[in-house]
Amino acid sequence: MKASTGEVCAEGDELCRKLEKAAVRIQAWWRGIIVRQALLHAALRAWVIQCWWRSMQAKMLEQRRRLALRLYTCQEWAVVKVQAQVRMWQARRRFLQARQAACIIQSHWRWHASQTRGLIQGRYEVRASRLELDIEILMT
Repeated sequence: MKASTGEVCAEGDELCRKLEKAAVRIQAWWRGIIVRQALLHAALRAWVIQCWWRSMQAKMLEQRRRLALRLYTCQEWAVVKVQAQVRMWQARRRFLQARQAACIIQSHWRWHASQTRGLIQGRYEVRASRLELDIEILMT
């Protein structure tokens, strides 16, 4: 072995040179496999990370969708409740007006019945929005 050139074989030894070249080729091939394996490992790891990230993005999107749906549902229920309260208040107000009208009619009816001996005929109908009243007084 010569120290200055780094060669292992002597100058005239052809077999040694062929073996050295074969060894160099085998080492290069082996290094290539190791490098390829490292690249494949890095690519596989990047692919796994990418798949994980996509699944996380899908999961976060689903969570956001569910939250938006929950908020929408809460708002819709709030609107329905407010509408129900307003309608109930309107119906109660109409009922109270009709009841007051019926009380007035009854008191007037009773007063007329006690004041006259005549025949008072009448009818009234309470509807959702108004009161219809027909009264006939027949004097005898």
